[in-house]
Amino acid sequence: MIIVTGGAGFIGSNLVAGLEAAGHRDIVVCDVLGTEDKWRNIAGRELRDMVHPDRLFDFLHTYKDNITAIFHLGAISSTTERDADLIIDINFVLSRRLWKWCAKHDKRLIYASSAATYGDGEQGFDDTETIDALARLKPLNAYGWSKHVFDRRVARVLLEKSEGVPAQHVGLKFFNVYGPNEYHKGEQMSVVCKLYPQIMAGASARLFKSYHPKYADGGQLRDFVWVEDCVNVMLWFLNHPHVNGLFNVGSGTARSFKDLAESAFKAAGKTPKITYIDMPETLRHKYQNFTQANMAKLYAAGYTRPMTTLEDGVTQYIQGFMAKTDPYR
Repeated sequence: MIIVTGGAGFIGSNLVAGLEAAGHRDIVVCDVLGTEDKWRNIAGRELRDMVHPDRLFDFLHTYKDNITAIFHLGAISSTTERDADLIIDINFVLSRRLWKWCAKHDKRLIYASSAATYGDGEQGFDDTETIDALARLKPLNAYGWSKHVFDRRVARVLLEKSEGVPAQHVGLKFFNVYGPNEYHKGEQMSVVCKLYPQIMAGASARLFKSYHPKYADGGQLRDFVWVEDCVNVMLWFLNHPHVNGLFNVGSGTARSFKDLAESAFKAAGKTPKITYIDMPETLRHKYQNFTQANMAKLYAAGYTRPMTTLEDGVTQYIQGFMAKTDPYR
C-alpha cells in the first residue's frame, strides 16, 4: 500500500496517476477535497481508500503492516499565506509526526520540500544538506521557511542520530512546477495556466515589469519544470529504496517569463502579444529574479532520464490538456 498525502492536489494527483500507470493498485489518498472541483483531479483514478488528514494516523495504525511507502506532498503551498501558525502546524509538525511514525515502523518517507527554501538565491541553488549550508539559506516567505525548518530538522537528526530514521528518507526541492490538475490553485497556478485563457481570448499576456537592473521586463528567470518529470523522479526513488537525501527537482535550466509566454502563444497557434504590468509593491522586496536547480546530485545518485524542455512541456500542457474539453489527467 502506498499513501499519498495531498494526493488530490496538483503534484499529488499527477503522482497518483503515475503510480497507477506503473501498475500500483493499493493507492490511498489523504487530502481535503473541500467544496470546489479538486475532486476532479482524481476522478479517473482507481483508489484503495480516501482518508481525511484528521484520521490519517488512525489509518496508519490500522494498516501499518500493509504500508510500503508514504509520499508526503500535502501542505499549505501558498507563498502568500499569512497565518504562520497554520503553516507551521501543517508543513512542519505534521511532517515531523510522519517522520517519527515511519522511523518507528520501518517505513519509507518521500516528502516535498521546495525551492522556496533558497530565498533570493544569494546562496545558490545547490541541494547540499549539511547543517552549515542549510543554515545560510534565508527563505522569503512563511511557506518557504516552514519547508526549510523541516529540512534543517532532518539534517540535525541524521547528524546527531538523536532519533530513528525512516527506512528510506528523501526530500525533494521542487522548483516552478507546471502541468495538468493545477486548475484549483487560484493565484498559485503556474503562469502558463494563467496565460492560456488570456491567449485564447485574444488578450495580451500580462507579465510583471522588472525592478532589477540586471533583468529586462519579462526577463526574470525561473526553473520551470514539467510535472511529469517530477512524477518520474518520485517513481525512480520508489524503485530505488536505498537512495536517501535531499534533492533538487527542476529542469536544470533557467528560462525567462517571456520565453514561457512566447512558448504558450506558439503552442496555442497564436501570435505573441505581451504587456508588462506593475508588480504589487508587497512582492517587490521578496521577489526571486532567478532560480535554477543544480541537478548534479540527483544524476550522481543514478537518475538518468532527461528533463523536458520548456517548449515541449508547454506544448504538451496546452495541446494535450488545456485545449481539451476535459483538461484533467
